[in-house]
Parts: sequence; structure tokens; C-alpha cells
Amino acid sequence: MSANQGAPSATRVRPAEVALLASVFVVAACGLVYELVAGALASYLLGDSVLQFSTVIGTYLFAMGIGSWLSRHVERQLVANFLRIELLVGLIGGLMPAALFVAHGFLPVGASAPFRVLLYALVMAIGVLVGLEIPLVMRILKRQFRERYALKDLVSQVLTFDYLGALAVSVAFPLLLVPQLGLVRTGLAFGLLNAAVAVWALWLFRAELRAWRAHALACAAVFGVLVAAFAGADRLTSWSEDRFYGDTIVFSHTSPYQRLVVTAGSAGVRLFLNGNLQFHSRDEYRYHEALVHPVMAAHGAPKRVLVLGGGDGMAVREVLRHPSVEHITLVELDPAMTQLFSTEPLLTRLNGHALASPKLSIVNEDAFGWLDRHDEMFDVIVVDFPDPSNHAIGKLYTTSFYALLARHLAASGYAAVQTTSPLVARKSFWTVVATLEAAGLTTAPYHAHVPSFGEWGFVIASGRPFAMPRTLPEGLRFLSVSGLPALFHFPPDMARVPAEPNRLSTQVLVQTFEEEWGRFHQ
Repeated sequence: MSANQGAPSATRVRPAEVALLASVFVVAACGLVYELVAGALASYLLGDSVLQFSTVIGTYLFAMGIGSWLSRHVERQLVANFLRIELLVGLIGGLMPAALFVAHGFLPVGASAPFRVLLYALVMAIGVLVGLEIPLVMRILKRQFRERYALKDLVSQVLTFDYLGALAVSVAFPLLLVPQLGLVRTGLAFGLLNAAVAVWALWLFRAELRAWRAHALACAAVFGVLVAAFAGADRLTSWSEDRFYGDTIVFSHTSPYQRLVVTAGSAGVRLFLNGNLQFHSRDEYRYHEALVHPVMAAHGAPKRVLVLGGGDGMAVREVLRHPSVEHITLVELDPAMTQLFSTEPLLTRLNGHALASPKLSIVNEDAFGWLDRHDEMFDVIVVDFPDPSNHAIGKLYTTSFYALLARHLAASGYAAVQTTSPLVARKSFWTVVATLEAAGLTTAPYHAHVPSFGEWGFVIASGRPFAMPRTLPEGLRFLSVSGLPALFHFPPDMARVPAEPNRLSTQVLVQTFEEEWGRFHQ
């Protein structure tokens, strides 16, 4: 018998080793999910997704560095400390989205400072704990399997599983997790995964853990809290949003692009995107009549119309009032919007079933990319995007985008662009005007009073001067031929101010917009 026959194989993979490496995968996935959830929630509730994701990621990585540095002071009871850290990460990270939603519901509109403090405190806490996790796993692996690993092999193995976990979550988060679970349940699901890793460690190292019963009770308690929160996630989110919005929420959905909330109350129906009001049924006709009919009537007999944004179908409803229209193309990024406003009876009544019109083609794509790839020409283009509160939307207010827009306008065509309030965000409004002009278009700015928004601005852009229309469709509730000229007059407090064009490389409009509306909410 060979002397080596009875010796354990140095290359045989042990179950405990597999379990620890798998836990690295799970730990990395959970850590990245909490980071993504925090960034998404911050962008939904605070605006400017680039700023929010940048600051959340920076804070999280900084906190991880602190956690990694602190790990050197953990010298004893490595498994017990790892187990406790997993439970804390699972509890804090899992409950973070729910806690932020509740905090947002309690805070008055515009009071973002306390919310930011809570957000970054939670991100810091999770980051420090996650920074502690990987060094402890590496030391446990080194201690348990000293004969198998040189330092370089240990680092290679652990980091490989760490990065694989991050890759899996980065793909699953926008494509599967958020659409299927929503942000609150996604956080809770991964909190449960962290708790499962703790239970795994409890079972694997049961022989060496002191106070095993206390650790088991802690695992059970964390699991109980997270499972209960998961079961009540919808009620918790609805309760916090009911407090924030003030009316009954009849529909809410988190798409890969935004948070959609529809409320209904005695005063009417309202749509919110990422917490920002998009329309109120009591006065939306003022906004949509002002946006659509001046350019449609000025053209005279538009046949082909392009609507960019406006997935609620209200602008399409107004376009369909013109009998000359033969075809409308609606380009709306979020299919959840067009689906909702095509099927929900409460909302289809508001848009007059416009999205079911045989004259309409719906395209769920990014408007920038769609314009770049297609060459159709249109008599009228209606641009109904949300306000430029972040860089993702701000690109749709740049010289690059408006140059693309001009390529699709027929020689006699007009475009109408919703902007923002020329009273509250005066420089932002005139920045849009300057940007359209820098793209080679002739502009005709105007404004209308919409009670839910206040004084609101629009811009007509074309390759030719705007001619005031002499007729309008019958049955309008706000616009009249005699009242149109007043919309194009700007009093001194809304008069033009110097503004530089908004370019894709700088996006000055986003910063200006945030500054002006930030002062308004103070």
C-alpha cells in the first residue's frame, strides 16, 4: 500500500470551501444590489440620476474602504463576526428601500435635506459592513484551507467570485429584479440572501461557534423581520406614497425607467413620474391645447405628425382633433406608460381612447436613437418630454437633439416643445430657446397659465417664421383665436435673459434647472 493512499487529496474541493466561495458570490451580489437600489431611489425621489448615482456609488465605495481598513482589528472569532456582519447587512440593506419610502412619505414636499441625511447614513453603514465581509471571508478560507491556498491563489479565487456576483446582479437588476419585484421587494429579497449566508455559516461552523443558540435566535429574528416586511411590502409602499401624494393611489409601478404613480381624489386624477406631477385631470386640457393646437393650426393641414414623449396619450388626443391628420407616430421610451394609458379605463377616458386610434403607431424606443435611425419627414412634431431634471432627459434638450429634430421637419413644418416655467425657471426656459436657435431653427416662445403648474412655457420652432393661425378646432376649452396673441407676450418678469445653448457635452440646462426649481421649493 502506497504511503500516499490514505492521505487526503490536496486538490479535492471540500463542501465548506465551496460554501464559502459561493457566499462570496452572494455577498458581492447583495452589496451591489443595495448600491443600485439606493442610486435608483435617490434618482426617483431627488432627480438628476447622474448626480445621485455618482454620489451614492462614491459614498458606498468610500465606506467599503473604511470597512476593509477596520477589518484588521477583527482578530478573534472570525466566523462569529462574519455571521453578525451578514445579519446586519441583510437587515439594514434589506430594509433600506422600505425605510427610504416611509421617510419620503413623512417629509413635506421639497424637504430633501433630511432624506439625504438618512440615505447617505444608510449607504455608509452598508458600505462599511460590506467592506468588512470580503477580508473576513479571505481570512476564514486561509485559516480553514491553509494547505490549499497560497496568498495569490486565495485573492484570485475570492475576487473572481466577487466580480462574478457583481456581473450577475448588474444584468439582472434592470432586466428582471426591478420590473418583477420592484425596489422594496428587491432590497428585501437580497437581505434574505445575506441572512441565508449567515445561516450557512451557522451550520458549517456549528462545532466551533460559541453561543450557538444565541446566533441561531438572531438568524431567526432577522429572517422573521425580513419575511414579514416582504409580505407587507405593497401595503408599506402604498401607505407611504398615500401620505406623500395626499390622494388614493389607484396605480403604481416601477419600470426600468421610472416610478409611475396615478392618484385619484375628489379634485381629479393625477399622474406622477418619479414623484413629479405630470398632469392633473382638472386642468391638463390647458397644457395640451396650448402645446398642440398653435402649431397644428398654423400649419393648416398637417398630415403626418410625430409626438415625442407624451405616452399618456393626451397630446395625441388633441392632434386627432384635426381632420387632415392621416398618421401619427408616438415615440415613448417606457412601454409601461403606453400600456397603462391604453388599457386602464380611468385613464383611457381621459385621453379619449386616443392610443387605440387606427391612425396611431406606437414606438417604445429612446427618441434620440429613433430620430437618428429613421428618415421620415413630418409636418408637425410635438415634443412632450418631462422637464430636464437629470442628464438622461437633459440630452433631449440639447443642440444635438434639436439638430436631429430639424432633419425630420418638412419644409413647411413646425415643432412645438414643452419647456418649463418661464416665471420660476426663467433662465432654463430661455436656455431652451437659445438651444433651438443654435440648432438653426427659428423660434416663437409662448406661455400659458396651467393652475397645477403655474405659468408654463412652450416654444415653436421651424425653418420658417411662425404665422399666427386664424382658425382653431371647435370645442376647445382654453384656446381661442382672439386670445392666442396674448400667449406670445412676455411681461418683464418673464422676459428674455441671456442664456447659452445646452450642448450634449456640457448639459448646462440640467444644473440651471435644478438651481432655479431648488430655490422655488425652499
